[in-house]
Amino acid sequence: MDILVESGRTVIELDLPGHGTAEKSHDPDAYGDMPAVVASAIPEGQMVDAIGFSMGAGLLLEVAAAQPERFGRIVVAGVGTNLFQGGDSEPAALAIERGSAADGDHPATQAFSVFARAEGNDPLALAACMRRRRPPLRAEDLAHLTRPVLVVLGTKDFVGPADPLLDALPDARLVELSGVDHFGTPKDFRFIEAAVAFLEEGDKPAA
Repeated sequence: MDILVESGRTVIELDLPGHGTAEKSHDPDAYGDMPAVVASAIPEGQMVDAIGFSMGAGLLLEVAAAQPERFGRIVVAGVGTNLFQGGDSEPAALAIERGSAADGDHPATQAFSVFARAEGNDPLALAACMRRRRPPLRAEDLAHLTRPVLVVLGTKDFVGPADPLLDALPDARLVELSGVDHFGTPKDFRFIEAAVAFLEEGDKPAA
């Protein structure tokens, strides 16, 4: 955020419900309309560039697909083929509540159980957020999102591969972070450099 501000941008920070400084309800129904939370953060009548990670990235794409006119350039990190997959979120929610994964759990479940124990997190709120009702995205949902999109994905991220997402987006490119896992992505300076450079491309006048 500091780097974006230093480059002359106005930054709108958004903590999703259950995360950061946002309200942390333990009721899954409180997370029923997360896309509306993202959409409401965008000033009316303005076009914004946007950066999202993991759940935030998926929600960002969902909102941008429905309202592309509100966006310029979009950066999404920590998402890939997982966006198009359904599945039972209960194992991950239980692991978050317990603070540990069970033998044989998916690597994603194991990672989220560790993340939930980080300082400032509320495991019960994160578990409730995981249990919210949400249909997976469909490739056809993104077909009309013609805004430029940068996908950043670590080579050790459990949400990959990125190919189905890249194929679904009309104007997308990929930056891979070698050796980086899911929760290492937002801390990797290669992600920050790639995101800033991509946004700055949109600031340059056409030749």
